[in-house]
Amino acid sequence: MSKKWQKWLGVALAATLTTALVAGCGGKSEPKGDANEIRIGASMELTGGVAAYGQQTLNGIKLAVKQANDAGGINGKKINLIVADNKSEASEATNSVTKLINQDKVIAVLGPVVSSNALAALPVAESSKVPLLTPTATNPDVTVKDGKVRPYAFRSCFIDPFQGTVVANFASKTLGAKKAAIYVDNSSDYSKGLAKFFEENFVKNGGTIVIKEAFLQKDQDFKSTLTKIKAAGADVIYVPGYYEEVGKIVKQAREMGITLPITGGDGWDNAKLPEVAGAAALNNTFFSNHYSAEDKDPNVSKFVEAYKKEYNEAPSALSALGYDAGLLLVDALKRAGSTDSAKLTEALAAVKNLQVSTGIISLDANHNPVKSAVIIEMKDGKQTFKEKVNP
Repeated sequence: MSKKWQKWLGVALAATLTTALVAGCGGKSEPKGDANEIRIGASMELTGGVAAYGQQTLNGIKLAVKQANDAGGINGKKINLIVADNKSEASEATNSVTKLINQDKVIAVLGPVVSSNALAALPVAESSKVPLLTPTATNPDVTVKDGKVRPYAFRSCFIDPFQGTVVANFASKTLGAKKAAIYVDNSSDYSKGLAKFFEENFVKNGGTIVIKEAFLQKDQDFKSTLTKIKAAGADVIYVPGYYEEVGKIVKQAREMGITLPITGGDGWDNAKLPEVAGAAALNNTFFSNHYSAEDKDPNVSKFVEAYKKEYNEAPSALSALGYDAGLLLVDALKRAGSTDSAKLTEALAAVKNLQVSTGIISLDANHNPVKSAVIIEMKDGKQTFKEKVNP
């Protein structure tokens, strides 16, 4: 091999190694996509303990994005929805949002679904000054921390103080309960928040909390604690949890002869709940929710029809909230007139009187929606509309 050839080969090899090293560095990547798309991220619980929630919410988001793109997009640009699975874990929620912002270069993030994961992911969005809009995380701390509004945090669902108050008032006034038992998921910020506000308002209504007990996600046997609850003399039981544990609690409670009304929050809303609990066991149970497919509002009917056409199934409340979050973001993008995250953040804060699937939504000074809630009653394994509560 000649010296000239050896020199050329050495230069080429050095250039190749330099390129490989640069590509492997942890620095910021070049912006992705093209000028004719708007990159939006979605951090969803697609595997893990609440995967059903994540998939339902994502379906609603995808429908809103599809409709927006079919209508011509945003100022001529199509939305590119980039989805990351946070595996129903707080640490993975942080990782997924980090990837969406730093690698995929999204200008906004939809999700996560549950409060614990949203709270874990928010610092990433805040440090990057990218708005995060959660469709379903109801814990008050998601949008307000230590009395101060989080400038980049938004949601399309009502919050726990309202939801807890709704069920407390329902238990006191509609069910006529005077003594309540609270059975809380101690591993969930969502559950603990609901329990707090239920207790405050039930007591304010003149009721008494006769017993408070706790369980953890993935627990299987609840009978020991249910024995204590049965002996406490409650008129109603409040179980603010997610469908897997709630289903098992209801099933085991009925097996033990506990016939009291059992109430809860929107975490109950899942088609698998009757499978876990048994249809008959769920009779005389009630939970607060964001909407009911039985609502005769034309906007609800229009959404339900579109969702059934797209997915061949009825939408859950989580699907409706995902759809609403998509509509909220599309509206803000149009008003912002820009893909700049700062302008989009300003537009999100200014949402007012926007028609969505669950009603008309406006965001208050704390970035929380002002909207209605419904009480769902389970009858023979099916959700039925009980009553509607306006803010």
